[in-house]
Parts: sequence; structure tokens; C-alpha cells
Amino acid sequence: MSRNAYIALAALGSVALLAGAYAFQHIGGLAPCQLCLWQRWPHVAAALIGLFALALGRWSHGRFMPWLGMLAALTSAGIAAYHTGVERGWWQGPTSCTGSSLTTGSGADLLSLDGPLGVVMCDQVAWQMAGLSMASWNMLASLGLAVLWGMAARR
Repeated sequence: MSRNAYIALAALGSVALLAGAYAFQHIGGLAPCQLCLWQRWPHVAAALIGLFALALGRWSHGRFMPWLGMLAALTSAGIAAYHTGVERGWWQGPTSCTGSSLTTGSGADLLSLDGPLGVVMCDQVAWQMAGLSMASWNMLASLGLAVLWGMAARR
């Protein structure tokens, strides 16, 4: 397979993951948590990197673009791995979206309307398949995309 084919597959993979995330959000009604949103940005970057890499070809810095795409995919995989650990209770997540933020403070703090409304908890699994959460699936898919970017870079 050609370098451009690997780039196109990897970039389209990120677009597909983003489309799936937005479908779960807007069609399935599953609002994303803060960590879910963080996982999306590297996929946006990877899609744009793929577009630029295909436009530049091997000219100028175009040959380095697959390495940047790989870095973007690995960044999303890293955030997703961290999110998976938060969901499974392996480590503490951001206090702004984990259960620990609701257990601190006084009773008056819990009844206060000054805090953010509709906070989606990062340590709660909203959907899973085969025992893996969306964050876990994103991690695996992102690692697969990183492999495609790496294969493009070595061509």
C-alpha cells in the first residue's frame, strides 16, 4: 500500500472516531465528560495533519507529517488510557468531574446552585461493549491509527 493510502486511512479513521463520538452524543444522548472532550482534540489534529500531508506530498515538510499524525493518535490513546484508569478506579481523575468532587465540602455546598450544572462524571462509564468503555475502545482504535501513521512514515 502507498504512503498516501496509509495517511488517508489513518486520517479517515480519526474522522470516523469523531463521527462516532458525535453520534453517541447527539443521537444517543450520551453527553461527553471533560476527559472525553480532551480525547477528541488529537483526532481533529490528526485529521488536519492527514489533509495537509496529502496536500504537501513529499515536498517541504510533508514527509514529517505522518510522524505528527502518529503523535496525535498516541496523544488521544494516552488520554483514553488515563480516562480508562479513572473509570476503573486505578487512579484519581480531575476533581472537576469525578465522584470525589461531590463528596468534599459541607452539606450546604452540595445544595448550592453556584456550581456547574449537568457535570458529566469522568469516573462513571456511560456505555460499554464487551466489558470495555468508550474510552477503552478509543484507546485501542487510536493505537491502531498510530500504527497506520507509523507505516506511512516509514514509506
